[in-house]
Amino acid sequence: MSSAESSTYEGFTADERAAMKEHAQEQKKAARRGSRADKAAEAERDVLAKIAEMQDSDRIMAERVHAVVTASAPVLAPKLWYGMPAYALDGKVVCFFQSAAKFKSRFATLGFSDQANLDEGTMWATGFALTEVTAEAEARIAALVKQAVS
Repeated sequence: MSSAESSTYEGFTADERAAMKEHAQEQKKAARRGSRADKAAEAERDVLAKIAEMQDSDRIMAERVHAVVTASAPVLAPKLWYGMPAYALDGKVVCFFQSAAKFKSRFATLGFSDQANLDEGTMWATGFALTEVTAEAEARIAALVKQAVS
């Protein structure tokens, strides 16, 4: 590696390192839980607690996203993923809500993993910026989540 290349790489940001630490803690906590039902209930409590910690605008959007996702796709299990509310099918994250504050962004994001069945031709969106969760946005989120698990 040349000196020019090594001087431009600054490593992970503090926010990225914090997200990785949160993920490691989530994994340890999940491994210690008891029955499947206990794990699911505690995972949902963790998600709701994380949402409650968010700043007002992010919290309001996250609450609405949580309600829409759980109503539209009850097969998805809420869980924390890198410190973000996420929704998994058979343990694999399908979608997640990233607050604007998470990485100091100007908008929150509804993201979908490669587990989501959103395929549309040779190119499709996997992340959607959110500035407000309106009735129209709720309908679109519901449709995307239903498609993601179909």
